[in-house]
Amino acid sequence: MRGLKNPEYWKRWPERFGFVATNNAPYTVWVHAVSVGEVNAAAPLIKEILLQFPEHRLLVTTMTPTGSRQLQSNFSDEVDHVYIPYDYPGAVKRFLCRMQPAIAVIMETEIWPNVLLQCKARHIPVLFANVRLSRKSAKGYKRVRRFFTEPLQSVAAFAVQSQPDAERLRSLGAVSQSVHVTGSIKFEVSLPASLKEVARRIRHEWGENRSIVVAGSTHNGEEEIILDAYDRLKRKHPDLLLVLVPRHPERFDSVTRLVKRSGYILARRSEMPGAIPSDLEIYIGDSMGELRVFYAAADVALVGGSFLPIGGHNVLEACAVGVPVIFGTYMFNFTEISQITIDRGAGSQARGAKDLADVIDGYLTNADRRFHTGEAGMKMVEENRGALEHTMQLLKPYLEDAISKTPASKPLVEPA
Repeated sequence: MRGLKNPEYWKRWPERFGFVATNNAPYTVWVHAVSVGEVNAAAPLIKEILLQFPEHRLLVTTMTPTGSRQLQSNFSDEVDHVYIPYDYPGAVKRFLCRMQPAIAVIMETEIWPNVLLQCKARHIPVLFANVRLSRKSAKGYKRVRRFFTEPLQSVAAFAVQSQPDAERLRSLGAVSQSVHVTGSIKFEVSLPASLKEVARRIRHEWGENRSIVVAGSTHNGEEEIILDAYDRLKRKHPDLLLVLVPRHPERFDSVTRLVKRSGYILARRSEMPGAIPSDLEIYIGDSMGELRVFYAAADVALVGGSFLPIGGHNVLEACAVGVPVIFGTYMFNFTEISQITIDRGAGSQARGAKDLADVIDGYLTNADRRFHTGEAGMKMVEENRGALEHTMQLLKPYLEDAISKTPASKPLVEPA
């Protein structure tokens, strides 16, 4: 179904079945990050591995084309990329036989039984990093627990974000001693040195004296809620610019059509990348890798995936650039981070279009509140750093041992 919406899913399809090029194999470290969010979460860890172990060859797999593009944006040719094979025994065997990783690091909660069991059979240590396991996900896994107990028990170590995550993981059968609470790597937000300068330029192009709200990572159905709130706000803030950045590129066109039907004056960044006219009302951010700088150019940031029961997205990129962040009530994938954000006064939660409009208005009409909320967000991110160091402490023995285990030769036999 995804291939019907995004033709990129049809490209490089042999990789989905383990038919991957062996040009740089064997690899010392294989990191799997399913999509954009996981790639960004993995970025600090990958950079640290490259820094401390420059002799290691790194392979990164993703499941989605957007994840692949984000990896290219983050690392260019520093690491190699292929798509992870589907979790079929033959495909996984073929992939491992060709790539020959000495160690595997899986980001967050991608529990693929065949991958784990095939790694165990080949004596490849598997470590999970930045693991979060919501109550809902744990309940789903428990229904088919018998399929996951053995794979989970084969994992060398789990670096989990919180104590509740650890308890849920153990309840599924993970070995208690293998589960370690390290915190969230997502607090390790690394800001490019040029970000502030680029954000100032974009702010100038959008209008320094007008109010700007950026709604990032929005999903189907959320744009209607945000547009309803925008309509309410326009009565009090007639110069308000709303920047909409849909989560999935295949929705850029449908969101554009939605805004056109709403009757607003709009433009897409791909068609108008520089200065925009002062009467522009909605700007569609149909580019890749710019959301963080868009947040930095805004007065207020909205984080999507949270106004409908999707589970939310990471609010820390907005907090790290000193912008008040607003999210909906459905943050079950980021329960702890969202609660810390509220407790620290770094952002607010809103329920429905009217409440969202009221919360945005509260920030737009009070510059002091905007400033102090943004400052609280930056301080919160800084004070919660440390997960990367704890995770590296878990990984280091395996990384140090991995170089001696990396095969020097190409595979001789692979499955039919």
